[in-house]
Amino acid sequence: MKYKNRSSNYFQWFLDRPRATGFLFFLILSMGVSFMIYQRIQIINKNMNSEMQTTLENLHQNIDQNLKNCNATTLTLALTINDNGIPENFESISSQLLNSNKCINAVQLVPDGIIKYIYPLKENEFALNLNILNSAHLKKEALKSIKTKKMYFAGPLHLKQGGIGIVGRLPIFKKNKFWGFSAVVIKLDTLLRISGVKTIDTNKYYFQFSKINPNTFKEDFFLPISSNINKNEQISTRIPEGNWKLYLINKKTNNNYSVLYLPSILGFTLAILFGILLTIILNRPKRLQQLLDIQEAMLLNSEMKFKTIFDQAPVGIALVKNDTGDFIEINNKFCDLIGYTEQEMKLKNYHSITHPKDLIVSESVTNELNNEKKADYNLKKRYITKTGKTVWANLIVSSLYTVNENLNTNIAIIEDITLQKQIQDDLRDSEKQFKSLFKNSPIPLWEVDLSLVKNYLNDLNLINKDQTFVSGYFEDHPEVVNKCFTLVKIIGVNYKCLELLNIKSKQILASNLEQVLDETTLKNFQNQLLAITQNNDQLAYDSKIKNSNGESIDIHFRWNAIKGHEKTMDRMIISTEDITFRKKHEKLIMASQEKVESLINTIDGIVWECSIETFSFTFVSKKVEEILGYTSEEWLSDPNFWQNHIHPEDKAWALEYCTTKSKDLANHDFEYRMICKDGSVIWMRDMVNVVFQNGKAVSLHGIMIDITKSKNIENDLNNSFSLVSKQNERLLNFSYIISHNLRSHTSNIASIVSLIKDAETEQEKKQLMDLLVSVSDLLNETMVHLNEVINIRTNINLATESLNLSECIDNVMKVFSKQILSKEVIITNLIPKDLVINYNPAYLESILYNLISNAIRFSHSERKPNIHLEWIPKKNKNILKISDNGIGIDLEKYGNKIFGLYKTFTNDKRSKGVGLFITKNQIEAMGGTITVQSEENQGTIFKIEIL
Repeated sequence: MKYKNRSSNYFQWFLDRPRATGFLFFLILSMGVSFMIYQRIQIINKNMNSEMQTTLENLHQNIDQNLKNCNATTLTLALTINDNGIPENFESISSQLLNSNKCINAVQLVPDGIIKYIYPLKENEFALNLNILNSAHLKKEALKSIKTKKMYFAGPLHLKQGGIGIVGRLPIFKKNKFWGFSAVVIKLDTLLRISGVKTIDTNKYYFQFSKINPNTFKEDFFLPISSNINKNEQISTRIPEGNWKLYLINKKTNNNYSVLYLPSILGFTLAILFGILLTIILNRPKRLQQLLDIQEAMLLNSEMKFKTIFDQAPVGIALVKNDTGDFIEINNKFCDLIGYTEQEMKLKNYHSITHPKDLIVSESVTNELNNEKKADYNLKKRYITKTGKTVWANLIVSSLYTVNENLNTNIAIIEDITLQKQIQDDLRDSEKQFKSLFKNSPIPLWEVDLSLVKNYLNDLNLINKDQTFVSGYFEDHPEVVNKCFTLVKIIGVNYKCLELLNIKSKQILASNLEQVLDETTLKNFQNQLLAITQNNDQLAYDSKIKNSNGESIDIHFRWNAIKGHEKTMDRMIISTEDITFRKKHEKLIMASQEKVESLINTIDGIVWECSIETFSFTFVSKKVEEILGYTSEEWLSDPNFWQNHIHPEDKAWALEYCTTKSKDLANHDFEYRMICKDGSVIWMRDMVNVVFQNGKAVSLHGIMIDITKSKNIENDLNNSFSLVSKQNERLLNFSYIISHNLRSHTSNIASIVSLIKDAETEQEKKQLMDLLVSVSDLLNETMVHLNEVINIRTNINLATESLNLSECIDNVMKVFSKQILSKEVIITNLIPKDLVINYNPAYLESILYNLISNAIRFSHSERKPNIHLEWIPKKNKNILKISDNGIGIDLEKYGNKIFGLYKTFTNDKRSKGVGLFITKNQIEAMGGTITVQSEENQGTIFKIEIL
């Protein structure tokens, strides 16, 4: 109760102070107008920023696309360089490249950093022979492209041939070595014109193009700097290919708000008028009270039946005064839509909540209704809610009449259609965007209707049939394919498509569709018909079409159904990308690859490529079949082919060596043996290079050369050298023997003869003659030994026989049976009884005789002699081991003389120093070697190598 009284007092306070109430109402409305203006400013700023972003993004995309085209141009230009580093057909290919890319003003080839090739040469002569790697202002950006191994756009800079331009340089590497650059030159004005900068509305925006100078590290601006700009209203983006920065700056922001002047003035004027009106109304309480009494009486008559419909209606309903537009009564649905309470709404009229753009139309139709020109009207309009949000509504307004008079009241039914309107707007924007993208797409596009084609194929009962059956049907019925082609309805084509076909309009194309048919077009059209029968809504394939001049064009067709039209196929988008240029260069690349492969296969060695980690080969040249007998396919089908065909003796070290060098990322060169398909063994020299991409080792390249012949020659030379060395050693030794031993004997004979001449008695002469005979016998013995050595060395082709080694040893033992028994010699013969060797029988007997006789003769006096014989088999040679426990030899003292002629190492007078010398010569004559291991008072071991 107290609360009601307090509220009444507050309300009465406002009624008693009409001026203060009117002023307060004016302030509230002014705040509302100010809030709406603020919201509108935010929307304008957002739209302006969005427009600037879109404009700058379009410029960025255009520049980026032109730079990508330049990248393709430099790559194509690089392909003209042959294996000798000389460009082929430079001018003709350059001319085609310039004709296909209007952005480029000139192309260059820059071997070793020096500009040697320019097209067109006219007006660019001054740039010839310019060394960009020696130029202080060009070197840094040129080295940057070499370091990254990617294309980099230097500049803008002052060109040697005049003007300001941009130079895009692509580094070229031949055999992992820097060759030079493939470059394009773009005038700055050309780049700005093609990118669309010239089309920017200069009344609204200011465009700027800048770059950090690589020498001064300051930002350089390349367009005139305007003072009439707002630097706070700017956006920017970067282009990494040239480290450029693009600016878009709004020139004047004040003009953007001019549309708010009239609504602002109108809003504040209405606030003043409403404040004044409220003051006037409060000054006339009696009249207002009478009016309220009349309205109350009118409402009471129909309140019971109207109230239920009014309050529970699913749409907004309001009673409005037809003269002032004030709300008399509103239902909850309308309050929920607008966001005001019922009390707040009763203090407003429809003008205050109507969107300013719809206010004039709303007032116009309301006036016609009030002037009885219309009984009612229907209008779609916008309302401003309490939060400032805009909502769309479908408004139906009718006048309320009694039988005899107009009640000065209109009833309004308001239906919220905001969502419906938003959907319509989105669809409209989407369609508009689609049409814009379609028309302005850089790819030639068609929009066609294939519904008649699908219906026709359905009538032929081909839908969902087996592909093989359908393909055969089309081959047998070409008239069906022709019929289907005539049923294709062209909805639209974009500008790029008309440009491609050199046709002026869609109508001309539709009426002369057959003129674009190439021989393969209709045949490939069967692919699309087949896809339709299988209910595929997209397909891509390569074909050909003709332009209006009859020139054949390679085309990549891509068919796609627009979403929602997949079943009917009444809206299909066909992209027809011109791939004539690509096809041409694919052929050039294939020809180049075939040429390279042909050159590789002519190399007298196996060219290969493999993974640096697994040694799995990815390429082996055809030469492998000639060298190893295996085909390259056999090699590549086995991941471990190389490892499995290395000679077993070389496999471990070769794999370890290659793995170590590969981990160290070092090029290497090594020799090893491989096993051929026929089982033969050949020597290979493998020269390996590590291949890097983007600074990372990715693979190994190499070439294997058959060096078997040179290896055999090398071995023969080594053997010859060894033989010559040994022969030289023997000759020196033999000359020493002759010079020493024979001279000793001859000098003794000469001395004795001299003494005989001077002898005075017969007895003295007889003694000297006996001495002369003794010396003569010694000389004869020496001559016999020398003759035996000479016979050994001159027997080159000794006859060999298959000998049982164990039996040969037993025969020699029988010779020494008496000594064996007397000295109680222990013989340990581990030679296999069935072992057969190919050897000269005389030499084998002599070798065994000398070694076994020495073992018995030089036995140790304090222990029983023990002779041990053993056979040690190895891969390419075998060892006969003869050991004893005799007195041994001091090898430190006599090691280098042990096999010399007349070299003795004991006090035994029977030792002549001939046996080991002859034994060594006999073994070497049979192609073997003999080694000795001995220790004084421990024994001796002889090892004889028998091939």
